[in-house]
Amino acid sequence: MTSTTPPADTTVDIQQFTTFAEFYPFYLGEHSNRTCRRLHFLGSSLGLVCLGMMFMTGKPQYVLYGLLCGYACAWVGHFGFEKNKPASFKRPLYSFMGDWVMYKDMWLGKVSL
Repeated sequence: MTSTTPPADTTVDIQQFTTFAEFYPFYLGEHSNRTCRRLHFLGSSLGLVCLGMMFMTGKPQYVLYGLLCGYACAWVGHFGFEKNKPASFKRPLYSFMGDWVMYKDMWLGKVSL
């Protein structure tokens, strides 16, 4: 992870963030466990595969499969390894955006896998 990532802080009220730019450093702090980040990466990758399958087959249920893969992997990472609650419970849009920005940052080497 980047050296500027703050540690996870369970006392932070995530409703206080008014912009995604404010939220993202907190989001990264909630993903300090390497296994949790790897599970997010796996879930996002499987979600993209499912999205591709939807376009290839024309079967819309692949969108559901992609969401299930993504959230199942992420939640196993949070509850099993990170030992925190996913931010998606309180800030679903910012959390969804954070998933994809973190995924991009992992590909770019800004967040370690």
